[in-house]
Amino acid sequence: MALTTQTVSINPVSAGEKTNYALPFILVTSLFFLWGMAYGLLDVLNKHFQEALNITTARSTLLQAAYFGAYFLIALPAGIFMNKFGYKKGIILGLLLYALGAFLFYPAAQNASFNFFLVALFILASGLTCLETAANPYVTVLGKPETSEFRLNLAQCFNGVGSFIGPVIGANLFFGDKNVSASLDSVKMVYIVIGVVVLGVAGLFFRTRLPEIKESKLVSSAVLDQKPLFKHSNFIGAIIAQFFYVAAQVGVAALFINYCTAPGHNIDNTKAAYLLGVGMILFTVGRFAGTALMKVVAPNKLLFIYALINVLLSIVVITGHSEISVYSLIAIFFFESIMFPTIFALGVKDLGHHTKKASSFIIMSIVGGASVPFLMGKIADAYTINYAYAVPLVCFFVVAWYGLKGYKINN
Repeated sequence: MALTTQTVSINPVSAGEKTNYALPFILVTSLFFLWGMAYGLLDVLNKHFQEALNITTARSTLLQAAYFGAYFLIALPAGIFMNKFGYKKGIILGLLLYALGAFLFYPAAQNASFNFFLVALFILASGLTCLETAANPYVTVLGKPETSEFRLNLAQCFNGVGSFIGPVIGANLFFGDKNVSASLDSVKMVYIVIGVVVLGVAGLFFRTRLPEIKESKLVSSAVLDQKPLFKHSNFIGAIIAQFFYVAAQVGVAALFINYCTAPGHNIDNTKAAYLLGVGMILFTVGRFAGTALMKVVAPNKLLFIYALINVLLSIVVITGHSEISVYSLIAIFFFESIMFPTIFALGVKDLGHHTKKASSFIIMSIVGGASVPFLMGKIADAYTINYAYAVPLVCFFVVAWYGLKGYKINN
């Protein structure tokens, strides 16, 4: 039987209430998987287009610029849209844009046009921006405030699953055929299937009743809720930390295959794509492990520890030329795993009616992923791929600062 098409306003969870958020949580968690898969495919497309379309490493990182540039340009309009129409309509809009961008990969491949791919990817990423602007804060307020970090990390675990599946698909379908037209046929097929699936999910959300939560009731202090948004220090720190974290995450993954296939490592494209998949497995395992650890370790402390470990691993990547450097690069994914959701949850904590707007600004900070990979590509083209990984090293230092001090809420 079809569920009714309606969005309702409800009161937040309190001690005596039995409100069941299981179905909304499951549905929204499926979105994390969908945008994780889109991101996982992106890093394989980088290397694939370098060969299929004969472009440089730096130019290929324009894929990241288009993808994460959309986050910067679309996040605030998405937040305004949701403030007016609610989370559900924001999610449906995001899914429709996601599907449209995926379908546009077909004519882009038909014309073997890198610029057309950039347009298609920007539209697709605009949809993902709407989804992230809606789903991340929605999960944090879909229950008790004190467990918001745990819920968001749990939902983000499935983002990791999608991020793992993306490179596996790319390794099997995108490499191996030297004919440009034939190699782009697989790209067309993959994105047509993705578009159809996403449209199906949009239909499911359209027919499902979802609660619209009043964030203004979900704060530990009424005084905090009255403060202007930009007076919340944890929110300002989150914007800074998220910019540098996403810059590091995207940079590490975007040039992963280039690093593995560099002279001295004896790794081909297909094996490198599989190793990227291994990294995404570790990323997923790290999400589940980190979520469990947050039951006994404060989220900010875990964030600080993981960021420092990644600083050390980055040093090995920069200085190493052996298998150890490749293993260190793969290990970085594990310790990245909790960073995005933890920074996000700490950043929107106790923001009350500011939550949707704050979500937009934090999502905008994802623009770090648009600029830094291009800088890394320039360093790789001018010097060596090893030196490019000095950039993520600096970024992880900023994340460590947020876990140590920047997360604190000033009353």
